[in-house]
Amino acid sequence: MSWQRRAINAWMRYGMKPVLQLTSNPELARRVFEAFAPRLYPALPFTRLQRRPAPVPLKLVSCGQVRRGQIILFLHGGAYLAGSARAYQGMLSRLSRASGLEIAVPDYRLLQQAPFPAAYEDARAAWAYLRQRGYAARDILLAGDSAGGGLALALLAGLLEEGERPAGLAAFSPWCDLTLSGASIQSNRNRDVIIPAGRMKEVVDQYLAGADPADVRASPLFARFPDPPPVLIQAGDSEVLLSDSQRMAQLLEASGGEVRFSLWQDVPHVWQFMAGHLPEGQAALEEAAAFAADVLGSASA
Repeated sequence: MSWQRRAINAWMRYGMKPVLQLTSNPELARRVFEAFAPRLYPALPFTRLQRRPAPVPLKLVSCGQVRRGQIILFLHGGAYLAGSARAYQGMLSRLSRASGLEIAVPDYRLLQQAPFPAAYEDARAAWAYLRQRGYAARDILLAGDSAGGGLALALLAGLLEEGERPAGLAAFSPWCDLTLSGASIQSNRNRDVIIPAGRMKEVVDQYLAGADPADVRASPLFARFPDPPPVLIQAGDSEVLLSDSQRMAQLLEASGGEVRFSLWQDVPHVWQFMAGHLPEGQAALEEAAAFAADVLGSASA
């Protein structure tokens, strides 16, 4: 274990988690995240953040030389109440440089702006925009973290049902089951250094606003995945969402898909976000970049 991982775990457990256990205002949580994320985890030098006139607010993140004709569609996390392309540019600049790919990041509507299924509809709109711009389905890699990872998987299920097949999908600690039936929500509630398990249902209720938590657009664990493309799932063994990752991997394999399940020891939720300070975060992004090169290269061939 790196000393950075020990330090970040301690800071999250004793500094951040108690704050999240008490915070009850989603808009305040969003503002705090938006203010501090780019400062704590800044983008690499010469990162480009370009706005595009898509139906949903969308930005392109890139760093270094990127190849044309292929792209990552990344759906950010933040429990459907926080997150943006700007807040995520630190992690995504590193993923772009490692993969040599441009990354499209839609600023989908958060629960403060519109309840479910607005985020899913915006994800569909972002996909349609890329297709209209001339990207073939096989040249788009879906990706996302936490709630965005679940959203990416829900998008994948919807696309596959309609005969659209992306090159693959990379999910970082995806939240796939808003019914909260995963065993690790209880078994890891004290081990998880950042997510307060007792507040999860509150977030689900705010996001769904009365909708069925088993709706496949919210909980892709209950969706069908006909002929899925390759999927990489990265998860930490101490996360409350570990069961979501494990069960999703099992579902995709049972659907005939190739799944690379990458389990990391004693890392915080979405440790990839901290790649600028955490060696394990950078290593996980490099693993995702290698996966992207593999599936996009195979798809093009």
